[in-house]
Amino acid sequence: MNYKVNGSDIVLIQRDFDLDETLDCGQAFRWERINKDSREAVSMSGIEFDKAYKGYRLNTPLLISQRKIGKNSDESQITLHNTSEGDFLEIWADYFDLETDYSALKREFSSDDTMSSACKFAPGIRMLKQDKWEALCSFIISQNNNIPRIKGIISRLCGHYGGFPSYDELAEESVESLAFLRAGFRAKYLIDAAKKLSEGELDLDDIASMDLESARKSLMTIKGVGPKVAECALLYGMYRTDAFPIDVWIKRVMAEYYPNGLPDCIKGKEGIAQQYLFHYIRNIEK
Repeated sequence: MNYKVNGSDIVLIQRDFDLDETLDCGQAFRWERINKDSREAVSMSGIEFDKAYKGYRLNTPLLISQRKIGKNSDESQITLHNTSEGDFLEIWADYFDLETDYSALKREFSSDDTMSSACKFAPGIRMLKQDKWEALCSFIISQNNNIPRIKGIISRLCGHYGGFPSYDELAEESVESLAFLRAGFRAKYLIDAAKKLSEGELDLDDIASMDLESARKSLMTIKGVGPKVAECALLYGMYRTDAFPIDVWIKRVMAEYYPNGLPDCIKGKEGIAQQYLFHYIRNIEK
C-alpha cells in the first residue's frame, strides 16, 4: 500500500478504487454520499475532492474522499479523514481489501469477453470485508426490499441502540419491541439469527471456516435465510470469494451470457466477479 500520514488523515494513492462504484453498489448499506457544501466537507482540512462518503464498519465511523490524479491517470488520491494510522492498518486497509491486486484480478477475468466488458464498465469496484454479524443482519433485512428502505431500517436500528447492536442485545427483543424498525416479516428473522448466535447454536467464526456447502447449510438453519441471503453473508461478511449470490440480475447474466456455466477464469473468485457482472447488467439495461 502506498500511503502516508498527513496530520489526522491517511492519504492513499490507489488504483482500482472508485467510491461510488464500491460504496453504492448494493454490497453495504451504511454509506452516504456527502455534498461539497456539507458540514462534513468543511471538516476535511481544505482537501479538494471529487466525491466523498461517510459511513461505518460496525461501530467505527469514517469520512473518506477521492480525487482523481490527472486526466489520463487511473490512480486516485483517497483520503481517510480524522483516522489514526492504527485504525487504518487494523480496520480500514482490510475493510477496503487494499492488499488485493485488483488490476491482476481484472486481467485474469478479462480472458472472458463478458467479464472484460464488465470490468471496463466499472473498473473501480472493490469488495468490502464487512463484519460477519453486520453483514448477516443487513442481508436478512435486504430480502424483497430496495436499497433506500434497507438503509432506513438499518439506520433506525443503529439509532435506537446508539450503534450497531450485538446479537446478544437483539436476542432480547421481540417482534413487537422491534416494531419501530418497520421491517415487517424481517424482524422475526433478525431475532431468530440473534438467538441462535447468542445461545451458541451457531458461531459465525466456525461457519466462516467450513467448506462452502456446510457453511450455506448452517446459515440456512436461521429462519428466513435462504440461498441468496446465505451466499451474501458468506461473500460480504466472511470474504468467501467462491460464494456467488444470485438475484434477478445475475439470473439474467447467466441466461444471456453463461447458459453453460461460469468461465474458468473466475474460479475461486466468483463472488468478486459477480460484483462486476451485477453492476454491468443492471446499468447497461437502463
